[in-house]
Amino acid sequence: MLKVSRRQFFKVTGTTLASSSLTLLGAAPAPAMAEVRQYKLARMTETRNTCPYCSVACGVLLYSLGDGAKNAKARIVHIEGDADHPVNRGTLCPKGAGLTDFINSPNRLTHPEYRAPGSDKWERISWDDALTRIARHMKDDRDANFVERNDEGQIVNRWLTTGMLAASASSNEVAYITHKVVRAMGTLAFDNQARV
Repeated sequence: MLKVSRRQFFKVTGTTLASSSLTLLGAAPAPAMAEVRQYKLARMTETRNTCPYCSVACGVLLYSLGDGAKNAKARIVHIEGDADHPVNRGTLCPKGAGLTDFINSPNRLTHPEYRAPGSDKWERISWDDALTRIARHMKDDRDANFVERNDEGQIVNRWLTTGMLAASASSNEVAYITHKVVRAMGTLAFDNQARV
C-alpha cells in the first residue's frame, strides 16, 4: 500500500489537472516555442532624433509606418531611447517616453500662426511670411534701440531691448554658431534653455 498524505495527494492531483486542462485549451509549450515571431518593428522606418523637452538632449529612435507611396501617409507609431546615444544610453524619462502622444496630438501646431492686434483669432501664415515678419521686427527694434556709445563716449555696440534664448538640445557646434550670430548683432541678453 502506498502511503500518501492528504497534502501530497492534492499537490499531485492539482498539478495533473492543471497541466491536462492547459493542454486541452491549446497552451501546450512545444508549438509555442517552435514558432518564430516576426520582429514588430521590421517593416518600419527608423529615424534618429533628439528629445525636445529639456536640456539633457536624450537620443530617441522614431519608428514610422508608411513608405512614402502615393496613398500612404507616414506616421510615427513607436518611440524608444537610442541605446547608442552617449547621453541617455537607451533610457527615457516619462516625458520622453510619451513623445508619441505629443507628436500625434491633434492640437499640435504644424504651421506658423499670426494674431493681428485687437483680433480674437489666429490665422495661418506661411513659413516665409513668419520669418520675414520676425526679421522685420528685429531690424526695426535694433535700428530704434541700438546703442553705439555709452555716456563716456566709449564704443559699446549694444542692443538691450531684445534677447535670445537658445535651444537646449543643440550640439556644441550649433551653440557656438548661435552665440557668434547673436553677439555680432550686439545682443547682450543671451541665455540657453539648459540653464532654465
